[in-house]
Amino acid sequence: MEVVEGTARIDDVEAFLGKLDAVADEHGVTIQAFDARYVVGREHLERAVELATRAIDRGEAIAREEGVEILLYAAGRRQINRALEMGVAEGEWPVVAVVVDTDRESPGGDPADDESSAGDSTDRERAAAADLREHLDPAETLGKYDEPRVCEFFGVTDGEREATAGDLADLVCERVALLVVER
Repeated sequence: MEVVEGTARIDDVEAFLGKLDAVADEHGVTIQAFDARYVVGREHLERAVELATRAIDRGEAIAREEGVEILLYAAGRRQINRALEMGVAEGEWPVVAVVVDTDRESPGGDPADDESSAGDSTDRERAAAADLREHLDPAETLGKYDEPRVCEFFGVTDGEREATAGDLADLVCERVALLVVER
């Protein structure tokens, strides 16, 4: 998995997503872009990719497309229309995108052992990430989330935050993991 950060001026969401799809198609990868204000960190994305990939490999995916499955897990939601709030929109926004190699067939047959899991990146992921960077203005976006927006979106209450030793990122990652349980 590769993570690409930056800002984007998006005048037409469909056109922007079309550019990302063209890069993905060229390299045989999946690219899913997010409004970075909702992403609490790299671990959030890694966990979403890991769980989405596992669901796809087991034939238990919620969505038909790998990118949408990743979005659902990152959002901790089963409803695509509710998860889309976490995607990109028109305007100038901080963006973070994941690039995931869609060819996870490994000789041993265990996707967890394959280099395209959330660990090491494949050559295709690195090449696609380099091309993707051409569509974003360089900027660090991870870790610069909008705390009130994240709390509202993920339904994290003040009481929950006070009752846990973890931070907001831990609570969001828990929401991502709980999507599997809510089946």
